[in-house]
Amino acid sequence: MRSRMVLLLWGCFFLWNLSIASSQTIYPGIKARITQRALDYGIQAGLETIEQIIMEKDIPNLNGSESLEFLKVDYVNYNFSNIKIKAFSFPNTSLAFEPGMGIKVFTNHGMANISTNWEVKSPLFQDTGGADLFLTEAFFKGLLVLMRNDFGHPMLMLQDCQAQVSHAQVSFSGELSVLYNTFAEPMEKPILKNLNERLCPILIGEVEGLNANLSMLEVLTKINNHTLLDYSLIDAPKVTENYMDLNLKGTFYPLDNLADPPFAPVPFTLPERTDSMLYLGISEYFFKSASFAHFMAGAFNVTLSTKEISHHFAQNSQGFGNLLSQIAEVYILSQPFMVRMMATEPPAVNLQPGNFTLDIPASIIMLTQSENSTTETIVSMNFVASTSVGLVILGQRLVCSLSLNRFRLSVPASDHDNIEVLRFENILSSILHFGVLPLANAKLQQGFPLPNPYKISLVNSNIEVFEGFLLISTDLKYEQNLKPPSFQAWDRLNLMNRFWGGKPTP
Repeated sequence: MRSRMVLLLWGCFFLWNLSIASSQTIYPGIKARITQRALDYGIQAGLETIEQIIMEKDIPNLNGSESLEFLKVDYVNYNFSNIKIKAFSFPNTSLAFEPGMGIKVFTNHGMANISTNWEVKSPLFQDTGGADLFLTEAFFKGLLVLMRNDFGHPMLMLQDCQAQVSHAQVSFSGELSVLYNTFAEPMEKPILKNLNERLCPILIGEVEGLNANLSMLEVLTKINNHTLLDYSLIDAPKVTENYMDLNLKGTFYPLDNLADPPFAPVPFTLPERTDSMLYLGISEYFFKSASFAHFMAGAFNVTLSTKEISHHFAQNSQGFGNLLSQIAEVYILSQPFMVRMMATEPPAVNLQPGNFTLDIPASIIMLTQSENSTTETIVSMNFVASTSVGLVILGQRLVCSLSLNRFRLSVPASDHDNIEVLRFENILSSILHFGVLPLANAKLQQGFPLPNPYKISLVNSNIEVFEGFLLISTDLKYEQNLKPPSFQAWDRLNLMNRFWGGKPTP
């Protein structure tokens, strides 16, 4: 009996541990997959950027001391300063994924043309001047390891660095250039030795400098006056032979509350594809957290006066504002008239194969305002508008449109025989169908800018809806004149804020 009790306790302990482990698993709201095609294109586009950076880069001075036996000089101290790269070429460069590690970088047959000022000092003479240094047969091999720091920023580390320049040719300029060029060849060997010893430390230092910039990225960004978006990395990038996956948190929060929503992301798997350069998986959780955060922040609540309704709908929905004004005058005896719309729950998001739907539960309250500024409710109705969301990418924007599938209106039992309810029911249904949704779609035509790397635009894009997530497949194009990206562009990913936005109800 005792042994059975011990086994039972151990079994409970084991199940408890499994429960704790599973509850601590964090799944992403957004997945980004970079394929080999993106790396191949990165070589082509990246070299242009690297060229610009290198041309502007301040290169540290190169100095040392060597003996010149052929001149019977015990030592010559030399210093190369104001080093500028005038031209360079890496005709044979490749990038490839190293499973479980990062990206292998390889290049050979590189060349560079460098201009510099020089200064030499020896027991017999000292002088200064200018020179050109021609480097050929440059070789580099290394492993770029991708990681995540404690704050969710991406990090890079250069490992297994091998770098070497095989040939150097120095050409001096100045009054005594003919003399100096006669013993330039013996100086090339010590220059190469000094340079090759410094190449990997310089490259590693550059990567560390890049990490300093990456650590300053704002992974928690204000989207609008209602919400923040957390797009931090939740774990280290996962690298396979054919692609690299980045898992981002992808959670929206109200500005004044960073508590996670009362639901958790669920795992989703991107299809095994490599035809496009980049795949973005945007989960149902991402949209649900956006809906919940904006609901909690009161972003879906709006109160409109008769004048605002008339102006708003007259401009955007074929005169429905005038219709409401007439209704107010007939039934409310020309008293000031208001419509208060409030989401009663966060709009429900549902992604199914080929189908993206949004169910909007809300209430509409019609009120009058008397001369003493008190308000009186005329009629109150709850409704659920079930809509389908159409998606298309135009340029760099995700454009959505809503179409009404069905409209369910409910009123309190005590109001079923209320004449105002009966009169307003059909009118409100028509307003939603012919007024609110067209107005919303007009706003949504502005599109939702998609985040993309600096000076990289999205081309040949395609959108598919799967169960639980949205998949964007796209290629990349480097454009020199593009402005730096801003994740503030995510604000328009809020499907509802554009047409529910307004002053929250007090």
